[in-house]
Amino acid sequence: MLRQLALFLLLFAPLAIVAQELNCTVQVVAPTVSNVDPARFKTMEEQIKEFMNARKWTTDDFDLMERIEVSILITISTAPSQTSFSGSIMVQSSRPVYNSDYKTPIFTVNDGDFDFTFLDNQIIQFSLDQHRDNLSSVLAYYAYMVIATDYDTFALEGGTNHYLKAQTVVANAQNAPESGWKASEGQRNRYWLVENVISQTFRPLRTCLYLYHRQGFDKLYANAETSRKEIADAIIELRNIHKVRPSSYNVQLFFSTKGNELVKLFTPASEAERQRILPILKELDPGNIKKYDASLG
Repeated sequence: MLRQLALFLLLFAPLAIVAQELNCTVQVVAPTVSNVDPARFKTMEEQIKEFMNARKWTTDDFDLMERIEVSILITISTAPSQTSFSGSIMVQSSRPVYNSDYKTPIFTVNDGDFDFTFLDNQIIQFSLDQHRDNLSSVLAYYAYMVIATDYDTFALEGGTNHYLKAQTVVANAQNAPESGWKASEGQRNRYWLVENVISQTFRPLRTCLYLYHRQGFDKLYANAETSRKEIADAIIELRNIHKVRPSSYNVQLFFSTKGNELVKLFTPASEAERQRILPILKELDPGNIKKYDASLG
């Protein structure tokens, strides 16, 4: 309920109509697939959209204006049969910033381990206590991850229950033939994304999500300098993760989501502010050193 209270204060006057949690748009593209009727992909879009938006994912009540903005892009690279597909799924979400029309990105992942089956007129079904099929499990997993991350931005570690549900989806899929669910398959998959975030090592990341958004961005309108300091302090604490788990998947995803936003945020800051955050950004996100130097150096 903390998330709902915070968002009520954020938006002042949400509509009284009760809605589901997600406002999800879906696009399915298959630029290299020629053996499947394109109309099937449109049907797939509609069924996935219905599954994400119509299902009740939490026990909380959401108003229409409170729904979490989510976009899903599924790129199908191969279709071994008329009902079997292989490709990737990109999931992105955002949330509003107080006293602004700006929406800040909070979750971005591009998952390349996405094999699934889809039948004509299929209604996607999901149960938290079992793995029915890979399509429903992957979609449900990311629904819980999006909601958990959103809740973490409104209350300190507010998304725990939903991270645990995502972890349950992973546990149920351990015997699934599709990849992406097992610890042994690599460090950048669905297993490690949720396993990391709920571990003690990654608590600074969850604290950062809260301070960055609730104490930082939501107060930019009142005092930009103080808000930037809160954000810089939170990001500096991510070094505690970096010391133990350098180049971790979760921290990399954080900066792929926030990197451009951080540049825009700190570019108008004082030289002292920029020089304080610049070496931290370069240390934690070395792939974008040139971008940070060009804008903040």
